[in-house]
Amino acid sequence: MKRIISGIQPTGNIHLGNYLGALRNWVNLQHMVESYFFVVDLHAITIHQDPVLLKKHNLQVAALYIAAGIDPTKSPIFIQSDVPAHTEVMWILSCHAPLGWLNRMTQYKDKTSTDKEREKLGLFAYPVLMAADILLYQVSHVPTGEDQKQHLELTRDLALSFNQKYGVNVFTVPEPHIIGAATRVMSLKDGTKKMSKSDPAEGSRLNLLDDDDTIRSKLKKAKTDSLPFPMDKDELQGRPDIANLLTIYSALTELPFEKIFQEFGGRNFSPFKEKLADICIAELSPIRHKYEKLMENPDYLKGILKEGAQKASTIAEKTLQKTKETLGLGV
Repeated sequence: MKRIISGIQPTGNIHLGNYLGALRNWVNLQHMVESYFFVVDLHAITIHQDPVLLKKHNLQVAALYIAAGIDPTKSPIFIQSDVPAHTEVMWILSCHAPLGWLNRMTQYKDKTSTDKEREKLGLFAYPVLMAADILLYQVSHVPTGEDQKQHLELTRDLALSFNQKYGVNVFTVPEPHIIGAATRVMSLKDGTKKMSKSDPAEGSRLNLLDDDDTIRSKLKKAKTDSLPFPMDKDELQGRPDIANLLTIYSALTELPFEKIFQEFGGRNFSPFKEKLADICIAELSPIRHKYEKLMENPDYLKGILKEGAQKASTIAEKTLQKTKETLGLGV
């Protein structure tokens, strides 16, 4: 890997799934590779956002990045809309993106199948903006979850077809980088559904800003079943809620499932849930406290974001100018 970029939308509370599937991995990666992390506010407006809350959420997400361990002196943090090249390159890519490719994107179909109000061009073109986010920075790899692999494939296809069409390697073709034991954390209420910020059931997720009592209460109420704790992986089959809790435990402790089976196998779930709550609190409580301190100084956060946007723009503008020259745009 030479360079990576990744981001999270500023919509609602960042939860444990975001942390284990993304944030914690970013913290480790920043020490191994040149890294850029941004707050994805342009993607957020594919649904209506309260303008005042959106600005607040932008700062909150930036604060959570830092509280979780991102070092802004090492890895620039910026707001997506503060780098105008994102939307300009998106338009250029849109002029090269076949509708057939976009029609194959399953997330658009999933998000609009039950909500016709969401059938808007911005949501349909969302993967093209994501491609611009990535290709602008000439990254070698993109940390991504399984649910975003299709969008990354579109990014690769757009880069390859553009380069081939004009006979110039304008864009680096990125590779996916999927790591971690919990790349897909599921709902605490339904182990077959992904943990989500948009789930109306607050108890379905652990938010990074939940206090200790809330974390303990949510895990106590987390869905299990009437059978004893599994003794081995065979007894885990067909029990997605249990598998999800085990995945979280294993990811936070770095213990293999076998060790967890040895400690809790055959018992009821109460001791396991208590221990899992202790583990989650030990991991998340320091992040919450650091976040609260950071939010007391919004000017400090704004300074970090401004500096991050300047650093990001240095790379993004080079790619934009090369793209425009390739197309014959401008004087």
